[in-house]
Amino acid sequence: MPRRLQGDNLVPSMARKHEPMSADWRNRLIVGITGASGAIFGVRLLEACRALGLEVHLCVSKAAELTLAHELEMRAADLKTLAHRTYAPGDVGAAIASGSFKTRGMIVAPCSIRTMSEIACGTTVSTLTRAADVVLKEQRKLVLLLRETPLHAGHLENLLKLARMGAIIAPPVPAFYIKPQSVDALVDHTVGRALDLLDLDSELPHRWREVENQG
Repeated sequence: MPRRLQGDNLVPSMARKHEPMSADWRNRLIVGITGASGAIFGVRLLEACRALGLEVHLCVSKAAELTLAHELEMRAADLKTLAHRTYAPGDVGAAIASGSFKTRGMIVAPCSIRTMSEIACGTTVSTLTRAADVVLKEQRKLVLLLRETPLHAGHLENLLKLARMGAIIAPPVPAFYIKPQSVDALVDHTVGRALDLLDLDSELPHRWREVENQG
């Protein structure tokens, strides 16, 4: 059985192939999952999006399928049931590869150095990187959970290019001020903060002093 995260926000997996797309583009989100370590971030993001009722358009790279199996003992087929629509890595005719298909934006979680570099250089050889390029050219929000360290000068130069193009670079840095009791707590906080960047309130992140300020 594939590993599932535990938590109140989980929604049971079920296929959504026959559901019509939302008429409100603000309810649409593109999610990309690459082969970088940290597949758990992509899975938890999909679960959080389902809990929010978002229409998720998913791109999973070939390398990501290997990482899913290794880190979570999860099949790509099981992951794809958490999305509204999924797209093959080489689907050049995908809706998300066109600027006329409006979305709220895109989160790549986790984002590999290879994917980041392709987006930065405009070498969009896959559905995932093409979708990211479209998000940037249409001036929508692109959030990259870059999963790599240390970084050399070439990586940093590409990241600077992306930041200047409007991308948001958000490495999954653990927040220890939340006093996490588990890895899942750290993952939830990171995913919640990523959703915050697209103005989506998932109630996952622990917000610093928010509760005490309300009193």
